[in-house]
Order: sequence, then C-alpha cells, then structure tokens
Amino acid sequence: MAGIGYICAGAFCLAVNDVLAKYLNDFLPVMEIVFFRMLLALPLITGVGWCMAGRRALVSQAPALQVARGVAAIAAPIAYISGLAKLPLAAAAAISFAAPLFITLLARPWLGERPGRRQWFATLAGFGGVLFIMQPGTAVFTWWALWPLAAALAYAVLMLSAGTLARRGDTIWVTMLYATAIPLVGSAVVLPWVWQPPAPALWPALLALGVFGGAAITLITQAFRVGSASVVAPFDYTGLLWAALFGWLFWRDLPNLAAFMGMAVIVLAGVYLALRQGAAPPA
Repeated sequence: MAGIGYICAGAFCLAVNDVLAKYLNDFLPVMEIVFFRMLLALPLITGVGWCMAGRRALVSQAPALQVARGVAAIAAPIAYISGLAKLPLAAAAAISFAAPLFITLLARPWLGERPGRRQWFATLAGFGGVLFIMQPGTAVFTWWALWPLAAALAYAVLMLSAGTLARRGDTIWVTMLYATAIPLVGSAVVLPWVWQPPAPALWPALLALGVFGGAAITLITQAFRVGSASVVAPFDYTGLLWAALFGWLFWRDLPNLAAFMGMAVIVLAGVYLALRQGAAPPA
C-alpha cells in the first residue's frame, strides 16, 4: 500500500510538472526549461539520497557509463517538452507511456532476454494504441507526435541502463544524481545561445517545475523500493487521468475517441507487461 501511495503521488507530481513545462513553452526555449528543471531538482535529489543512504550512496562504481547514460537523460526531457508545445497534454503523456513497449523490443539485444509470444502480442498491441493516438495518414496526424515517442525510447534506455548500473553496484541515488547533473551541464553549455531572461511572473512556475520534477522522481523511485514492481507499476498510469484532467482545465484539450481508445490499449498492454515482469523478473 505504501508503494501504491508513493507512485500515485509521483504520477500526480509528474503531471503537474508537465503542465508547468507546457505553460513555460509559450515563453522560454526548451533548453532553458530543461536547465531550470534540473537545476532546481538536483539539490532535492542529492539531499534526499544523502539523508536516506549516506555519502557513499552518491559515489558511482561506473562513472563513464553514468555519463554515457546522461545523453539519454537529456534527450528524453528535450524531446518530451518539445512535443508538449504542440500536442494535447493527455496525448503527449499517453505516447510517452510507450517506454515499457520499447523495453520489450530492446530486452533481447540489451539483456539477452527472450520475451514470450504473449509479451510480443502485448507490445504490438501497445504500439497499435500509439498509432490510434497519432493517427498517421489523417488530418489529425502531426509530426510533433514523434517527439514524445522519441522521449519514450530515451526513457526505455534510461530504465534498461539503470538495471545494468545496479548490477555494477551503483545505488539508485547516484544514478538519479547523474541523470539530473548531466542534463544540467549539457543544457548549461547551450544556454548562452538560447537564453531569454524569464519575466518575474514566470519564476514561480520555474521554481515549481524543479520541485515537482524532483519530487516525482523521488516518489516513483521510493515506490519501487518499498513495493513489488508488478503491483506498483500499473498505478503509474494514474498520471494519464491527471494529464487528461489538467489538459481540459487549462487548455480545454480533450483527446478524440480514437485517442481515448489508444490510451486504453497502451494502459492495458503496459499493465500486462508489468505483471509479466513481476511473474518472471529479468536476469
């Protein structure tokens, strides 16, 4: 129950973070939004990791791999926030939930796993749900929908590489530290060429972006620490409910019937894969 509570709270914080990012997209470049998100989340993640596990938990046993993983860690928010600029909040969130589907595709070349036929069927059905939302070949389709799909691929790489790092002895806290610090440095390098001074009215949103982003990562991580992954993971999809609600409240965006059908298929496929993951943990 604690794990379910943590992940539901984390999903809510992540949805609020998406609302703030979509709002800020109208005023600031994507790289600047990423910079402030990481800048304000880093102290929170570091502080919680230090308090819960001590200084040694923030020292990596594979720093080169952590830095390489940082490329995906900066690609994911850049792609996702770029998609948020033009897509309804719920649609962008739903497409990004294709990450577990990409994990199934990458499991064999990356981990040497062999997903069963039912897992492949669930994966293909999930991608069918993505197509329902994107609706290629119709007037509804927009190339911006590929951005959250790219973000989902980057998230999948982050998840798979986190497992590799855990087997090498790195704690979740140092992995989160690098996943925040590397994008912070990367965005800071680009920042002088895109910098736009934030208006005073934007600072509360920027501060909240870092707080909710850091809280979301911490809460979701804690959920998987105290609860069974197969029980906890399906509740991550409560974020879709918040995304749909916030999208309607703030932008009057409501996905069409096909998009709702696609969301349902993605959720069902993701829940099935999470349950299968719990039944047969990966090597």
